[in-house]
Amino acid sequence: MTAPSTSMPVAGLVPAPRQEDAPADLLVRNAKVFTGDPDRPEARAVAIRDGRVTALGDDHSLAHLVGPGTRVVDGLGRRVIPGLNDSHLHVIRGGLNYVLELRWDGVRSLRHALAMLREQAGRTPKGQWIRVVGGWTAEQFAERRMPTVAELNAVAPDTPVFVLHLYQSALMNRAAVRAAGFTRETPDPRGGQIVRGRDGEPNGVLLAAPGALILYSTLAKAPALDEADKRTSTRHFLRELNRFGLTSAVDAAGGFQNFPDNYATVVDLARSGELSLRIAYHLFPQTAGQELADLKRWTEMVKPGDGDEWLRLNGAGENLTWAATDFENFSEPRPELGSYEPEFERAVRLLLENGWGFRLHATYDETIRRDLAVFEKLAAEGLFPGGSRWLFDHAETVSADSLDRIAALGGALSVQNRMSFQGTAFRDRYGAETAAHTPPVRAMLDRGLTVAAGTDATRVSSYNPWVALHWLVTGRTVGGTALYPAGNLLDRETALDLYTRGGARLTGEQDVKGSLREGWYGDLAILSDDFLTVPEHAIPDIESVLTVVGGRIVHASAEYAGLDEAVPPVSPEWSPVAHFGGYQSGARQASLVAEAVAESEQHRRWRVARGSTPETPPSFIDPCFEH
Repeated sequence: MTAPSTSMPVAGLVPAPRQEDAPADLLVRNAKVFTGDPDRPEARAVAIRDGRVTALGDDHSLAHLVGPGTRVVDGLGRRVIPGLNDSHLHVIRGGLNYVLELRWDGVRSLRHALAMLREQAGRTPKGQWIRVVGGWTAEQFAERRMPTVAELNAVAPDTPVFVLHLYQSALMNRAAVRAAGFTRETPDPRGGQIVRGRDGEPNGVLLAAPGALILYSTLAKAPALDEADKRTSTRHFLRELNRFGLTSAVDAAGGFQNFPDNYATVVDLARSGELSLRIAYHLFPQTAGQELADLKRWTEMVKPGDGDEWLRLNGAGENLTWAATDFENFSEPRPELGSYEPEFERAVRLLLENGWGFRLHATYDETIRRDLAVFEKLAAEGLFPGGSRWLFDHAETVSADSLDRIAALGGALSVQNRMSFQGTAFRDRYGAETAAHTPPVRAMLDRGLTVAAGTDATRVSSYNPWVALHWLVTGRTVGGTALYPAGNLLDRETALDLYTRGGARLTGEQDVKGSLREGWYGDLAILSDDFLTVPEHAIPDIESVLTVVGGRIVHASAEYAGLDEAVPPVSPEWSPVAHFGGYQSGARQASLVAEAVAESEQHRRWRVARGSTPETPPSFIDPCFEH
């Protein structure tokens, strides 16, 4: 009935003699299936054949679909959901660098984070860097503080260490400052600051003031992988995303992601059938001053929809012109943008006239209003609303009036949980009343707008979608700070819809994925805990124990370990991922937190006694911390 070496044992399930239905390739039974289909929200079993759902029902009604080659998986009563779709993830760039990065995502104490650094320094070869890039904030640590440059120097005296913190700052040890070539003569770049000591020498702190280019350009000085290792790195990053139930993502392109060169790895994996995540990608002009030339060249090379169900072009963005881009560093005041409308209008016109959709990075309503004025001018010519999909990304402070204008022009929105990591900084700058509807997700939905959810990983937010879903449901930061009233929170089914059907709508795939329905893609996840009923505080700890994409088992753990496809070993061998893995789950961290809390409190009381810190600590430690 089943191949015992590759399937969960199932007792008492006997194929019925019916012949009119071809056997399924995969049958998941004995599960609590949330389909995402309002017309049929629940099932107990799902059958998949040729990569698509062929039937939904219960164990008895689908028994006739079991044949000699059917792989049968016992859901063990667990929750099954449609595969998750991150609508704004820098998956292509993230994959090219994943195995080089030491991930602090999910690490709950600074003490443990520094121990990871010390251990990695012992195995990192000369000439390579240790890079901690995104997915963490000081609020997640039991100590509630950033590391210091002195601590980085102590744990890694000779190996360059670069630690990126949100959109705000980066810390570098002495070895990294030397490796990056920073000296007292190095000028501050526009929008950034190299912090210096009394002697004028760089002290290891870089600040986005307010632009983050200084952070990313410094990171780009670190050694890159060769082509073979980029391929392996990408496969492991996709497997890591599958670990959390992700089966699709919309790649938002981004800085230092050139087309077509930096897309070659995912194209190669797609051609060889080795992608384990469906990717719809965007193209992002990289060089200020030549954006229009790039966009024109691309419209002559490719068109949206090119590709297949695994890898396809979706449009342009999230930048169209650099001058129109605001910054998202909530520790700094909102940037004042210069005049950008003429060039921006030409870019939008070029795209729409060639049938291209686009997405736009816009953090503040001040930027969104200016963009909408350009769109409304083009609407008079019939270009809006048109047949091309377009959306605003982020939109943290979008106003009610702007939402109405977006709806009138046929636009959509993609929101990310950047407030999970920066919410406290935003509240401290703009006040709790403003933070309470930043972004106004419920107001977006109440207007009937298409809204999709994502993370904006990997350089700031974590790629763990359950952290984002926790934020949508609870309105809390990763440090537990409550930001939103009940009126700006989502129920769990609505939040899940933003993470499944929402992303499909942004790519025009709403009729083939985002729900479990007959004829739709066979993409699903069996969860470690039931998202619909688990206590709110446990949502970020959810993982998938079995992830299926197009009928292929691409991730398997717990009782299902060994059922998934093999991936090559992590390379290079000294990779942090080879030793620590990716996201650090709560279970791995729990034993270390109590020690860190006790040690941190003892240290704080010592500082209070010396008069070097207030009795009541601030809510958040800014990157410009005391040394």
